[in-house]
Amino acid sequence: MSARASRDSTADIATVVTSQKVREGRADEYRRWQDRTNHAAREFEGFVGAEVYPPGAGGANEWVTVFRFSGVDHLTAWLDSERRADLLEEARGLFEGPPSQEVLRGGSPAQVTPKVVTAVIAHDVKPGCEQGFLRWQEKTLKVQEKAPGFMGSELFKPVEGVQQHWVVVFRFDSREHLDDWLESEVRAALVEEGSKYFTAYDVRKVSSAFSGWFRFGHGEGEGAPPNWKQAMTVLLALYPTVMVLTLTLGDALNRVKVPLYFAMFVSNILSVSALTWLLMPLVNKALAFWLEPGRTLGRRTQMAGIAAVALCYLVSLAVFALITHMIH
Repeated sequence: MSARASRDSTADIATVVTSQKVREGRADEYRRWQDRTNHAAREFEGFVGAEVYPPGAGGANEWVTVFRFSGVDHLTAWLDSERRADLLEEARGLFEGPPSQEVLRGGSPAQVTPKVVTAVIAHDVKPGCEQGFLRWQEKTLKVQEKAPGFMGSELFKPVEGVQQHWVVVFRFDSREHLDDWLESEVRAALVEEGSKYFTAYDVRKVSSAFSGWFRFGHGEGEGAPPNWKQAMTVLLALYPTVMVLTLTLGDALNRVKVPLYFAMFVSNILSVSALTWLLMPLVNKALAFWLEPGRTLGRRTQMAGIAAVALCYLVSLAVFALITHMIH
């Protein structure tokens, strides 16, 4: 990924990063509430994804959520909606205080590595000091690039009418390296130098790069469902893919006498491509209530997911049994 902090992205993705301290002993209630909130957000136009990051080891009981939409207008429609307001009112007793929230527009995808951690730093830049702040950020980045474990940084400008903070997001390959940088004397001197450009800043750490077939973007160790669920859902998408290719491409290649080894290679290219970019994203979205690893699932939900997959198996078998019978 690029390390140029001042780069303007052409991507139209809008992201809101929310940090909130959950009251002691109420994490399970919070998870259930967050699941309902995620479901509500999915119903809004432009929804792209939602991610939940639990507190890091030894840290405060602070949870970070990330919602992505396909534009600022779609994101603000969700943020200002009565549905979200009702959910926040419902959860008022779960949190120690009001959440902090930053809206980011654009940005490049992160390279997902298991131990990557992210820092999100919001600055209240003084009016008229924007150019000085940018020059200070460039200087800070040049020093930061030499820090052990540094993986990249991005600068997000304020979003007019939504939030006025300048937000810097940077990533390190481990929490130890991130903490070393945040607590270093070099950074302390840089912050002291830059304090003439901003009135306040806020630092939040996330145990992930912010985001395979199975990648739901949760914290470390929670990026994929259990192996048995992966096997069931891959089979769900793989069987119809192989059948369709066999009945169409397979027959065509046989007729022109293409060698079996080459025909299988072409077939595998097409099947893997179809799974990766078409079918598995659809399956993941349809079965998100059952697959997403950050959810707390009851027995009924687990059984509903298994039953849904089994029913799809039966439907696929019935459809292709009918098709092959008609052909032959």
